[in-house]
Amino acid sequence: MKISKGGAISIFVIFFVLADQIIKFAVKLNMTIGESVPVFGHWFRILFIENNGMAFGLQWGGVFGKLLLSVLRLALIAFIIYFIVKKLLRDPATPKGVFIGVSLVLVGAIGNELDSIFYGVLFDESTYSHIAGLLPAAGGYAPLLCGRVVDMFYFPIIDTVLPDWVPFWGGEPFVFFRPVFNLADACISVGFLYLLFFQSKFLFSKGR
Repeated sequence: MKISKGGAISIFVIFFVLADQIIKFAVKLNMTIGESVPVFGHWFRILFIENNGMAFGLQWGGVFGKLLLSVLRLALIAFIIYFIVKKLLRDPATPKGVFIGVSLVLVGAIGNELDSIFYGVLFDESTYSHIAGLLPAAGGYAPLLCGRVVDMFYFPIIDTVLPDWVPFWGGEPFVFFRPVFNLADACISVGFLYLLFFQSKFLFSKGR
């Protein structure tokens, strides 16, 4: 049975969103905040942290900033779905790579938005000494749209102290790559960079 382009996109998005959520649930229900599990030596670790904001731990301050970010992310999701359905699927010239890139950005937006919408209700508080429980009797740690995003992938490929002769930062600790992120963040970054470097000619062509 042949699957339509729209069906293939739906399967692709659902698969990666489920993968993102399964990883987050596993971390949330088995680790305390700040707990670290080595995967490949010291340069790849599972490190559980949470953040109130955007990809790679970027944040907007306060409850208002959190709510605004959640609403903006919902608007982005709606726009991407509209763009796929009304623009890309109706154009027979749309390259497969564009579908993949845009779908990856959609995966990332949905994955982190699910955390923001539901995690505050589904889980109690994760702390440095307490592993969160699912559907706690006393209720979750935050209302709808105010949940925190779960991050876990940490790649401190270089973790050293800069030599004293380095101007301004000599003798200071230096870590590369410092951000902790999740699968949704990775999908957004890969999808966006792929579209920017390899599909921008199609996306920004006249009349699109």
